[in-house]
Amino acid sequence: MDWLNSLFSIESPIQSIIVLSVICALGLSLGRVKVMGVSLGVAFVFFIGILAGHLGLEINQKVLNFAETFGLVIFVYMLGLSVGPNFFSSLKHEGMPLNLWSLAVILLGTVMALIMVPLTGISLPDMVGILCGATTNTPALGAAQQALGLLGQPAGSLALGTAVTYPLGVVGVIFAMVIFRKLMITADDLKIRGEEADDHTYIGQYEVCNPALDGRPLLEIAQSSRDKFIISRVWRGREVVVPQASTELRKGDNVLVVTNHDERKSMEILFGKEVEKDWNQEQIDWNHIDSKVASRNLVISRRVLNGKKLGTLQLRNIYGVNVSRVLRGDMKLLATDDLRLQYGDHLIVVGPPNALDDVEKFIGNAVQILNEPQVGSIFLGILLGLALGTIPISIPGMTAPIRLGIAGGPILMGIIVGALGPKAHFISYTTRSASLMLRKLGLSLYLACLGLDAGKDFFNTLVRPEGLMWIGVGFVLTMLPILIVGIMILRTKKFDFGTVCGILCGSMANPMALGYADDTIEGDTPSVAYASVYPLGMFVRVIIAQMMIMFFV
Repeated sequence: MDWLNSLFSIESPIQSIIVLSVICALGLSLGRVKVMGVSLGVAFVFFIGILAGHLGLEINQKVLNFAETFGLVIFVYMLGLSVGPNFFSSLKHEGMPLNLWSLAVILLGTVMALIMVPLTGISLPDMVGILCGATTNTPALGAAQQALGLLGQPAGSLALGTAVTYPLGVVGVIFAMVIFRKLMITADDLKIRGEEADDHTYIGQYEVCNPALDGRPLLEIAQSSRDKFIISRVWRGREVVVPQASTELRKGDNVLVVTNHDERKSMEILFGKEVEKDWNQEQIDWNHIDSKVASRNLVISRRVLNGKKLGTLQLRNIYGVNVSRVLRGDMKLLATDDLRLQYGDHLIVVGPPNALDDVEKFIGNAVQILNEPQVGSIFLGILLGLALGTIPISIPGMTAPIRLGIAGGPILMGIIVGALGPKAHFISYTTRSASLMLRKLGLSLYLACLGLDAGKDFFNTLVRPEGLMWIGVGFVLTMLPILIVGIMILRTKKFDFGTVCGILCGSMANPMALGYADDTIEGDTPSVAYASVYPLGMFVRVIIAQMMIMFFV
């Protein structure tokens, strides 16, 4: 058995890989186990790493630092890339008040942590680590560790503070949601209010009753209307007409209109009465509605089309077809001329079958190419993110300039590339499965290294009086801000309980608590709210962690 012991005890590249692989494999497997309906998921890797470190497992310190940094960078960049396309739009309309409530939770917790430093005698670096654990925010911990390193101070206690407070940070949000539901929630609070669906489009059939439209071409009608719509089919008696810009409407025509949800009534005013038929079902076979017009789902796989506006392709004029909708991930968007296309978008194209064949060649529709993740683009984005993270930002009152660092730089660059990449013709498309795999791989590596490094002193810290005090302080920093802000949100009666839970989970960067909310609350409002507040909340916490170190240490 000496050969087996040597795999774990003799320092080598293979030994480092084996130790980290064992920690990740055990942590991810045990993370699926549910206790009272709650599982820790990838966070369990952190605790297995702590246990491994406590049992004396070690790897080369340089390898540990590299794997920890590389894992964190991959995780935060892919996270930013995945939320980037919807990040700026989430700040508009309902996203703004959601993010303001999330910031209230973050700022209240930060102020409480600063107040507790003189009250408890806990040093500020230790308090920052406790705050990171209480809010289950590992990227913020990475940013704080780097800030301490720039000041030439040891950062080991930061990870210890996070390690002892992380478990209750995970379950604390769940406890708060249980308390709210038992004591404050009514049946009306559970009803979904103002849920924003991923399908932003509405399909309706209208009979043309407006005499002002009789004999007018579609282009003229579209230009004179403030509402945006696409007509994909015109039925004139038994004749099927493929709409063109010059097609003239007749009174009595039936038109199939694709528009935005909130413009449904406007279409009825413009065209006439709506025919009572549900065209928004997923089961509709569009190719069997009529024989002259077919519908096809075509994928943009030609790189040259990335970032181009739909109107510049002139598909209607050149091929005689109409694009009714654009599918981007889980979203369904109205195919307006000013919509900027992205590599990997799915176009719903309506027209004669032979014309669709020509459009397919132009669009590309090479689905197999999209199964290959753009690895080169990912590494280029990471490079730009790390460069962005090194730029010094001087803030009055701080002894040293602040930097976004290895956590803030890549996540911000990921958001920028995801949101603005198509405008710069930068290919940022990544399959959902590849994105999830890279995020989990990066986070698993980071947590395994973090736990392994902290495990040497974890249990010794835990049994000391200050260790128990850290746990208590961490639990207060978890519970009190979300209870106070949660009560305030519920008192306004503007959001349903699912949305409130999503705000709280997102502000605490707690996907485990989100899973609990999704399992116990009907609808997807917790996930929608979580996605709206998570990017900004994560970014703000990363910056705050550095500012606490740079301002007060």
